[in-house]
Amino acid sequence: MGTRLGNDLHAYFLGIFVPTGARRSHGHTGGAAAAFASTGAALARTFERVPNAARQTEGIEPDTLGLFTGPAFGDEEQSVSPLPPQIILFLENLWDFAEGNEEIFRAEVRTTYLHELGHYLGLDEDELTERGLA
Repeated sequence: MGTRLGNDLHAYFLGIFVPTGARRSHGHTGGAAAAFASTGAALARTFERVPNAARQTEGIEPDTLGLFTGPAFGDEEQSVSPLPPQIILFLENLWDFAEGNEEIFRAEVRTTYLHELGHYLGLDEDELTERGLA
């Protein structure tokens, strides 16, 4: 894993969604930044290096790129889950998938985030594939 990514995952991750010069005091602009920001407080967005042992015990593959957990949009009030919906991106897996190529990494982070956002919005795998987000 590259030193830039390894040294500060959080800053690097945010840089993908909020490129230098695109930050504004009232919010984010452009592309994935807009998608990321527009989901609002109701949807937690987090990242981990890789799926932890507990997630793997639950059936999540160790090389998974992203994960949506919790109730879908509109189902939060009917859900019995004590946890809010969230998207988790596994940045080390994404970096490995991109074979250390920053351009591919950025594109795959965006695609994976939008894929998981699609699950939050109620889309299934077939619908995501139709939209080029598989």
